[in-house]
Amino acid sequence: MLIDRLESIEKKYLELEARLSDPEVIKNQEQFQLAAKEHADLAPLVKAFRRLQLVRKDIETNQTLLKTETEEDIRELAREEIQDLKTKLAELEEEIRFLLLPQDPNDEKNILLEIRAGTGGEEAALFAADLFRMYSRFVERHNLKIEILSHNPTGIGGIKEIIALISGARVYSQLKYESGVHRVQRVPATESQGRIHTSAVTVAILPEAEDVDVHISPEEIRVDVFRSSGPGGQSVNTTDSAVRLTHLPTGMVVTCQDEKSQHKNKAKALKVLQARLFDMKQQEQHQKMAQDRKSQVGTGDRSERIRTYNYPQGRITDHRLGLTLYRLEAFLDGDLDEMINALASYFRTEALKQQAA
Repeated sequence: MLIDRLESIEKKYLELEARLSDPEVIKNQEQFQLAAKEHADLAPLVKAFRRLQLVRKDIETNQTLLKTETEEDIRELAREEIQDLKTKLAELEEEIRFLLLPQDPNDEKNILLEIRAGTGGEEAALFAADLFRMYSRFVERHNLKIEILSHNPTGIGGIKEIIALISGARVYSQLKYESGVHRVQRVPATESQGRIHTSAVTVAILPEAEDVDVHISPEEIRVDVFRSSGPGGQSVNTTDSAVRLTHLPTGMVVTCQDEKSQHKNKAKALKVLQARLFDMKQQEQHQKMAQDRKSQVGTGDRSERIRTYNYPQGRITDHRLGLTLYRLEAFLDGDLDEMINALASYFRTEALKQQAA
């Protein structure tokens, strides 16, 4: 059954390969790009299948050798080779099962990163600023782009809330498991007696929504404009450039006041509203699909405590994996790859378990 399916996929791959060489398809850039993307998407699976076929053939060759060879030394070598090849075969079969899993349609999307200070007052706001810097450094390391859509700072360098658009290749696939409560344990700069405090910050990773993902009618939105203000109520704008959008069917409210232009603030607020409504729609679908929400893989539940950053011991612990890294400084400087890869592997394994069940 699996081999039949893989042979069918390989046949489709070869057909796409032929289409990409067809002059008529090459002339039509839209058709060519669609075929090229589908061809590229199938390539890892087809390559794994071809490696699988070679390994199976090598096993058969060695098994024939065991039956026909009279020299015991050669027979022993064939036995050892068969064991090694069977191990490789099992690894390839697992890789193929993963590649056959339904792909997350959002993996290719850009994201909206939302960071909010939680319990801990000013210390939580300062840690929110640290986390935003961490993700900004990750963006730099990976040649991605970041644009701040909304920013609500405190007076001493902290952040009550910040929303940013991160764009680039497969951003959502890289950062989708960062959603949740991030806890910090450290001595605050304002603590005179050196006591360790625990604070929390909420991170949300939302796929950027397009018009085809969620449609908002103008009559569903109430638009309010007002004057922007900075920390402590200090006026930073003398015109009504700040915008508040209220989505009447859901009561969802988005405010943006970073730009001096009312039109720019409205456009940014609309982008945030679309992403939040798209996320709400997806969460509702997840709840319908699973009776027990905890059984879902990678839903990004933002009420869950996912990670602790312990400054005195220089460690980061991800509670979903039980993984602890002792390189806090590098991690906060955006070196997240080891954690991100471990999370991807963990959720891949969980998805395979669900598929088997």
